[in-house]
Amino acid sequence: MDSIKGWMENNRITEVECLFPDFTGNARGKIIPANKFLREGGMRLPEVIFTQTVTGEYPDDDSMIDPLERDMQLYPDPNTIRFVPWALEPTAQVIHDCFDINGKLIDIAPRSVLRRVLSFYEKQGWKPVVAPELEFYLVKRNEDPDYPLVPPVGRNGRPETARQSFSIDAVNEFDPIFEDMYDYCEAQELEVDTLIHESGAAQMEINFLHGDAIDLADQVFLFKRTMREAAHKHGIYATFMAKPMSDEPGSAMHIHQSLEDADGRNLFGTSEGGNSALFMHFIAGLQKYTPAVTALLAPNVNSYRRLTFGESAPRNVQWGVENRTCGLRVPFSDPSARRVENRFAGADANPYLALAATLACGYLGMMEKLEPLQEMKASAYDLPYSLPRSLEESLSHLEQCEPIKEMLGERFIRAFVAVKRKEYETYFGVISRWEREFLLLNV
Repeated sequence: MDSIKGWMENNRITEVECLFPDFTGNARGKIIPANKFLREGGMRLPEVIFTQTVTGEYPDDDSMIDPLERDMQLYPDPNTIRFVPWALEPTAQVIHDCFDINGKLIDIAPRSVLRRVLSFYEKQGWKPVVAPELEFYLVKRNEDPDYPLVPPVGRNGRPETARQSFSIDAVNEFDPIFEDMYDYCEAQELEVDTLIHESGAAQMEINFLHGDAIDLADQVFLFKRTMREAAHKHGIYATFMAKPMSDEPGSAMHIHQSLEDADGRNLFGTSEGGNSALFMHFIAGLQKYTPAVTALLAPNVNSYRRLTFGESAPRNVQWGVENRTCGLRVPFSDPSARRVENRFAGADANPYLALAATLACGYLGMMEKLEPLQEMKASAYDLPYSLPRSLEESLSHLEQCEPIKEMLGERFIRAFVAVKRKEYETYFGVISRWEREFLLLNV
């Protein structure tokens, strides 16, 4: 706490937002006066909070949670303390890890799940390096959920109506928002790199510099808050829904992954410029186990609108060099930068769980010395769809895969499946406009 105390005193912090990510990837926690935060050095919250659904309900099966609803002890990670740049008073935010009364990490906390997967790599002397690319939409304020989302009005007074892939001028339509976004990111030391306009109307993509998996998950977690705040300031929304508009492409979180040894040497490329055996095993693991972890990469009912009906969304587990029709794309690179891009995850995925899932798949492939399918050199869109088509189907794959349970933790899998199954059931309790329009008088 000494480093945190010095930083807070130097910056005259008066309040602290004590955060941790829930299953959805939202920030939970408490806002605490600075002096109380420094005095107590942490906070206590009930573990049951992890089993709250996105609608605020709890699953019918709560057997994985202590019936006494015991408190967790949460301690701040000193590496994560940052300003809250949109706050009116000098405010800090810090991400916490969750522990039980014996000092062990709470195994169902998303940050703990990612740490668990990384521990398998550490035992082998390996370090994953990741670089997420996050897509999102800017949309007009939507105060009535019965109305569809529409693009916002830019500085020219008109909303976008045509596809504007990679357009500089289309990004400049929202310059004031992105100037605030970059200022907020700089204040928080979020290492955002490239901003581009994607193919959808007012759809953008932000790229992060490559680095440590925990740090990058933290940055994506904080960036989502940051982008929403910047948009709110200008009277519009930023949404990370996987498929917010039926006639527009979905939003993904592409994850570039490579592997280093203790000396920082890339283990996926060879000195001759080729792909190492480890790299091929890693890709094969992604091919074998991605169907089992799809629920973590596509965690909401809306996620499957992107995967099943979305443009530029992967249909199967093919891999290819510079082939964006594949779910697993290998960019052209020097051996020192050899990597694979996982294109399955949606922008709505919890970054900690998405990274844990994809790294678990790759690790299992290396441990089992799996061999990948033959490289896809044509369009993978011409091949059959081979992923789970719904959240319910994905959850069944997840709870039946023993190797993934071992990697991510059996209790976490039970809790996650229970929460997401409850959300799926709640979704099916809502009668849609389509049903009223086409079934009311026709069946």
